[in-house]
Amino acid sequence: MSTAIVRHILVKDLTLAQQLKQKLADGADFAKLAKQHSTCNSAKRGGELGEVKKGQLVTVIDRLVFSAPEKTIQGPVKSKFGYHLVEVKFRMSHF
Repeated sequence: MSTAIVRHILVKDLTLAQQLKQKLADGADFAKLAKQHSTCNSAKRGGELGEVKKGQLVTVIDRLVFSAPEKTIQGPVKSKFGYHLVEVKFRMSHF
């Protein structure tokens, strides 16, 4: 079973997602942006989703979480909830 420690920012607007990704690239604080802009309940935790198991998230995000490089901001990725910026902090495999 694979798990990952993940954080994300969820917004309704693609343009805002792109602007936030640029701010992150320029060194903005992820947690601060998540608290200010994310529409997910995780916003109050700075976007932290904590440890997630494969299959626990919406399919498009789940695939990303278990394939994208660690410690890199991915997105914007569209789901039925809006646009996500996702960072996989690290992944673990449990045997």
